[in-house]
Amino acid sequence: MKKLVIVESPAKSKTIEKYLGSDYRVMATYGHVRDLPTSRLGIDIENNFAPEYIVPTKSKKTISAFKKALATTSLVILATDPDREGEAISWHVVEALKLKKVKLQRIEFHEITKEAISKAVNSPRDIDINLVNAQQARRVLDRLVGYSLSPLLWKKVLKGLSAGRVQSVAVRLIVDREREIDAFKPNEYWEMKAKLDKKETNEEFIAKVNKYKNKPLAVSNKTESEQVIKGLPLGPYKVDKVETKEVKRSPAPPFITSTLQQEAARKLYFSAKKTMAVAQQLYEGIELEGKESVGLITYMRTDSTNLSTQALSEARDYIQQKVGREYVPVKPRVYKKAKSAQEAHEAIRPTSFSRTSDTLKAYLSKDQLKLYELIWKRALASQMSDCLYSQTGIDITIGEYNLHAGGRTIKFSGFMSVYLESEDDKTEDEEKSILPKLSKGDICNLKEVFGEQKFTEPPPRYSEASLIKELEANGIGRPSTYAPTISTIQERGYIQVENRRLFPNDIAYVVIDLLRDHFPFVVSVDFTAHVEKELDDVADGKEKWQEVIKEFWHPFEEDLKKASTSIEKVKLEKATDEICEKCGKPMVIKHGRFGEFLACTGFPECRNTRPLPPKNLGLKCPKCHEGDIVERRTKKGKLFWGCSRYPECDYATWTKPKTEEEQ
Repeated sequence: MKKLVIVESPAKSKTIEKYLGSDYRVMATYGHVRDLPTSRLGIDIENNFAPEYIVPTKSKKTISAFKKALATTSLVILATDPDREGEAISWHVVEALKLKKVKLQRIEFHEITKEAISKAVNSPRDIDINLVNAQQARRVLDRLVGYSLSPLLWKKVLKGLSAGRVQSVAVRLIVDREREIDAFKPNEYWEMKAKLDKKETNEEFIAKVNKYKNKPLAVSNKTESEQVIKGLPLGPYKVDKVETKEVKRSPAPPFITSTLQQEAARKLYFSAKKTMAVAQQLYEGIELEGKESVGLITYMRTDSTNLSTQALSEARDYIQQKVGREYVPVKPRVYKKAKSAQEAHEAIRPTSFSRTSDTLKAYLSKDQLKLYELIWKRALASQMSDCLYSQTGIDITIGEYNLHAGGRTIKFSGFMSVYLESEDDKTEDEEKSILPKLSKGDICNLKEVFGEQKFTEPPPRYSEASLIKELEANGIGRPSTYAPTISTIQERGYIQVENRRLFPNDIAYVVIDLLRDHFPFVVSVDFTAHVEKELDDVADGKEKWQEVIKEFWHPFEEDLKKASTSIEKVKLEKATDEICEKCGKPMVIKHGRFGEFLACTGFPECRNTRPLPPKNLGLKCPKCHEGDIVERRTKKGKLFWGCSRYPECDYATWTKPKTEEEQ
């Protein structure tokens, strides 16, 4: 009689079976084995929101295989993923197979290595029903929102639309940001600078003219700029103050799910969906030399920055031996935990720091290698010494004007010798000037005074990275929800991605305004975050999951009844100069699930439709010099720019060419 181990993915089953030996058989669930039906709501609202679970057609073969295996099984070990979703899958397996009389164990591991698997098998536990209930609550809540609002949107706006508790808030953030940008009025200002040199050595440097009569200098136009240029005396420019201080910079913590998605977007230009797919491959195992499959990273769905004692020790040993003793801090770094972090989990890290990207080049794809290297560097750097800067500030006085120059030099690179975290939408210039050695009383000569015209800028559009950061900061969604949320709102036509920025389509404004008017709490950032907090309380056993649903459902049901009668049908049409070639009537722009298209106003008598003509940028093709550059989209809807003479000319680019006005 063998022991049956049940995991989620078949990709890791062979690796685990090899680690456990011949007494074990490992089988996969291929995801959920039970779910709510797709053809109906599947929730008994009158019976305390009892869910109606069924075995989907795709899972029936899996369940049959499990039942057959049970005949020769002495013990069932549930080894699904170590999160709420994985806990629920284990519970659904038990319910679907009716394993009341079979000996059961639940184990969890966060990396697919022999040591981790052996330790998990020797430390079994029961299914955590609180985690199961938290997942059930999320599933039921999202089903109630989706299956109630989506049909309303189909009826009142456009068939094929969807609404969701997290996705609608994400769309609202993007829409609100676009409206901020549209309403923004730029203000002109000028930054006044002086090129100086040290009298004794002729070393040049730049200083900002920052004060006039001891008040901050504000220059708003060219005339005022010219007044400052004329007003600054020729010299002498005397150094009043030199202040040098040492500044420390500490490393970022090792990756959690959200920060991995953000950094992979910034550094590798990966979508959140792609990041999680590649991370899954690295977690489940890659065949290395000798056809041995090895899990290369720990579990990639986590909100904990913890590293195990073993990982900390290995990282410190590697740093000391390969980087240098001075790069190892006195104590291992421990990072502040998130409020809802599951501390049994670890951060995302390599399963062995000795496996550098160089040792894995022959076995990983290009994308796998890039993501692995990012994870390896971030985890190692998180346990390294601070970077030390020498930061210098110099104040100079001339007449009624004050000038300031700043610069810095790195005294000790610390963790930055391995890794430096990227930032979103940086607006302030770092002081990177190399300054001559100056002391109080030194005299400088004026070489040039000039002004730089600038304008205040609107808030930047969200990238995938900054949207995930915003969702996380507001407590919206969980690590596992960010990637599917962003994918869904793209697939449903609410947003489009151009140059890695998220733009709302017209349909997004219509739907968000409708939801804001009639279901304000559905698109409320605070309410959605409140629900997430309550789901955490369910997971901790502090609250019953049905109570969370009840608190939401009753006011939502009332709003739903009112909205079904008060909302009028929304007309999504725009007039154009296009004429229908079949009946001669005008054509209008309509919105479909896959974007905008032209439709005849003679509908239903004339059902003629055609794609919108490509937008012409008014630029000649740089390759053939005959065609024009026009906007195009791939079959998946991704925007690019190409020659209007295609296929005669195959010029294409992902980067939008600039017109003369934009250059």
